[in-house]
Amino acid sequence: MSTANPAADPPSCCDDADYDVRQWDVREGCEVRQILDRIADKWSLLVISLLERRKLRFTELKTSIDGVSQRMLTTTLRQLERDGIVKRTVYPVVPPRVEYELTDLGCSLHKTIRALVVWTEKNQAAIAAARRRYDALEGTPD
Repeated sequence: MSTANPAADPPSCCDDADYDVRQWDVREGCEVRQILDRIADKWSLLVISLLERRKLRFTELKTSIDGVSQRMLTTTLRQLERDGIVKRTVYPVVPPRVEYELTDLGCSLHKTIRALVVWTEKNQAAIAAARRRYDALEGTPD
């Protein structure tokens, strides 16, 4: 029997009673955390969002993503291709032409990313207000 005060426990945001985030690191062979780290980094999110609209060449991606280096974009694309999120097509022409596009798996991921962006846009004012309150209490603006 639990001695915790149920009235003091915060409400659960998750409908799944069996959901335990701590399992991500301890289940044998579970790569959830590693996959989340990969797909949730800023370059991957931008690449996935840009490829949702159409196939793009490397140069088009590079010019569309402010601040990404050629090396980082290459690494990001390779990782996304390895994970089955992006498909790379090389056309046998001179000079070689390479295009990138989302796979079906990548398209399904983009739907989740879009939901996160919509949530962020909807709640950005509330988050900004919370930051101001916190900074005022702590006396250390970010």
